[in-house]
Amino acid sequence: MESVGVDLFATKGLEYILVIGYLLLLVGCRRMVGPRKGRAPAEAAHPEPAALPSFDLREDLHYHQGHTWALSEGDGVMRVGIDDFAQKVLGPVSGVILPRVGERLSEGEPGWKVRVGRQSIPMLSPVGGEVVAWNDDVLGSPGLLNREPYDRGWLLKVKVRSPAAAMRNLLSGNLAQAWSEEVVASFDAPLPTRPDRSVDAWDRLARVLVLDEVDRSHSGPAVILT
Repeated sequence: MESVGVDLFATKGLEYILVIGYLLLLVGCRRMVGPRKGRAPAEAAHPEPAALPSFDLREDLHYHQGHTWALSEGDGVMRVGIDDFAQKVLGPVSGVILPRVGERLSEGEPGWKVRVGRQSIPMLSPVGGEVVAWNDDVLGSPGLLNREPYDRGWLLKVKVRSPAAAMRNLLSGNLAQAWSEEVVASFDAPLPTRPDRSVDAWDRLARVLVLDEVDRSHSGPAVILT
């Protein structure tokens, strides 16, 4: 069932406002407090893990907190993909598993999977609607997700009921920037970028991206979902 529509904002609007307000408050507090100075020598000998480098946001896109994005192309069609944070923490992508054209996606629910080595990570769709196209270039060259996540690395085109309602439930502009800064600030223990991460590391990565458990499939190359 399609989850994006005029009623979606009415049911989720307060939740999004509270989350966005919380992010802005945390970012403001971090800027006011600033970094601590004059650490003791003993503390300096055991530095904290380096935070994840900042990730790029494109101003014309709208972002879901599952680290996916959407861009309206007109006539109710929205192009979707993963953001720069996702491709950085995933590491080199070896394949993608996409839904068939004609399948329906629900906003905030798993819409596709990204393969890194033998692991598959589900990603949340930023919008709900009918899949009308996928990106053949990414199927043939999944590394595009790492090199150009906002351009040639897009994944699907989805026909939605109301693009305006869909975009109201996503982050853009200053709100997206505040959210990205808080994500980076809170991500103080970067995951290793090798495909042979431990099970615990994969579970943590799945929770960061989709708040779900990882699919530990060891089957062959990524294919279109049947």
